[in-house]
Amino acid sequence: CISCNQNERPTKISSTIMINMNDEKLILAVDLGTSGMKVALITINGNVIDWEQEAIKTIITSDGGAEQSPNEWWEKFLSATGRLLKRTNTNQNVIAICCSTQGEGTIPVDKEGNALSNAILWMDMRGKANLQKQLRGLINIDGVDVLKVLRFIRLTGGMPSPTGKDPASHTLFIRDTQPAIYEKTYKFLNVLDYMNLRLTGEFVASYDSIVTSWVTDNRDAKNIKYDDSLIRTLGIEREKLPEIVPCTQVIGNLRNDIANELNLSKDVKVIAGAIDNTAASIGAGTVNDNELHLYIGTSSWIAAHVPYKKTDINSGIASIPCAVDGKYLLTALQATAGGNLTYLRDNVIYHKDELLQEAEVPDIFKVLDQMAERVPAGANGVMYTPWLWGERAPIEESTLRAGLYNLSLNNTREDIIRAFLEGVAFNTRWLMSPVEKFLGKQVTSINIVGGGAQSDVWCQIFSDVMNVEIKQVNDPLYANARGAAWIAAVGLNEIQFNDIPQLVKFKKTYQPQLKNRALYDEKFDVFKLIYKQMKNVYRRLNG
Repeated sequence: CISCNQNERPTKISSTIMINMNDEKLILAVDLGTSGMKVALITINGNVIDWEQEAIKTIITSDGGAEQSPNEWWEKFLSATGRLLKRTNTNQNVIAICCSTQGEGTIPVDKEGNALSNAILWMDMRGKANLQKQLRGLINIDGVDVLKVLRFIRLTGGMPSPTGKDPASHTLFIRDTQPAIYEKTYKFLNVLDYMNLRLTGEFVASYDSIVTSWVTDNRDAKNIKYDDSLIRTLGIEREKLPEIVPCTQVIGNLRNDIANELNLSKDVKVIAGAIDNTAASIGAGTVNDNELHLYIGTSSWIAAHVPYKKTDINSGIASIPCAVDGKYLLTALQATAGGNLTYLRDNVIYHKDELLQEAEVPDIFKVLDQMAERVPAGANGVMYTPWLWGERAPIEESTLRAGLYNLSLNNTREDIIRAFLEGVAFNTRWLMSPVEKFLGKQVTSINIVGGGAQSDVWCQIFSDVMNVEIKQVNDPLYANARGAAWIAAVGLNEIQFNDIPQLVKFKKTYQPQLKNRALYDEKFDVFKLIYKQMKNVYRRLNG
């Protein structure tokens, strides 16, 4: 989450270090999130040598659409990577490239690999009606055939999101509303798949990138494969889907023209990589069963590796294919986390209108931290619900919206800032009960990563609100990139996944403060009450 990066980067490499790096093997790790493109040079042991970034523009449409330009992704990758390699002079050390990207996006491409439209993002809800129409049947609940739902869950572990926010709905939206593009489409690719196509020329999907197309049989974690009955149910032609490969598979060498442009060896390998939550679970060091990590970026999630495929329909939680051989990843997604701070910055504090008097402050998120720290727990009574773009778990409701509650003349914007941080923490605590039920155990410790995890204040708030130990991973902003690097290292047989817990370093561990426990328990009850009281209001406003 570039919005939460607080402008921190590793110290610039000295010439002495460079001399000692002559034989150091480096992975060029790509982290393409919703907010922007990051590229990092990372050693086999997970040390981040240096990194670069570029912001990415998101196009929000009035009809519920959210798009980005695939060509912009690629241009930003080339420019950021070019600067990084020029500054570090480490071209000869790079042995592989591996990507971690936002998931649940859809890009139609032709046979030459050209994108036929903008990428439809994970936030896009325009395919909702198309999905409902496709999945109607004899016995319908909420417009969807129960028998079809049961087949999806039995084979995949989940089902297409009724909000329309995944590739299953995106492809139907294109099929039904943009038939000319659908006809020209050679393959439908996820974000990760598109980056790998541009790097290698290969049309492939990884075990985890294909999941939310909901057309695969996931019952054998070592053999994820297409299921013809699901493909027929969704009405997408089988030949428009890419080949499926494990996340650790070497899918080819870097294309010659790209290698020449970046002055890299033509022997540089490209590993399939993973979408963001899969990569973060590796980068957070939580590769053993039942070890949780919390990611705080533009969106957020809680995830843990488990040895079984399982689904909790009521809470929208499932274990799905991942990078670790033979394992599944319990994944509980929430729609907007750090994105709330971006909203606060861009639309409230520094909105670019006639009221803006100050120049842009680069370290605004550090300033927000300092302001929030001055406010006592409970934000002087102010509460915030962080549902800027609906919610996904533990309830899936696209009509929910964010809200500030209990403002009075006594409150200041410092209280509002603290309430934003606490609201995301309350939302995460809301998710913990079904997660613990899914795991069959109480969670006492969580590794935290992502841009938001750089905030010491926020880490302590999470610990206090959730009543768990929070372990702040070193350089948490790079968790996805580090995870991609380690996936590449495993794919190249440089390390094994069980080596990773010993490679992870922590900045600090936060324990719940007893003085805040009763207050946060009470406010959490109010948080849930706000949902119960307001959900029907939001449905009327946004239905």
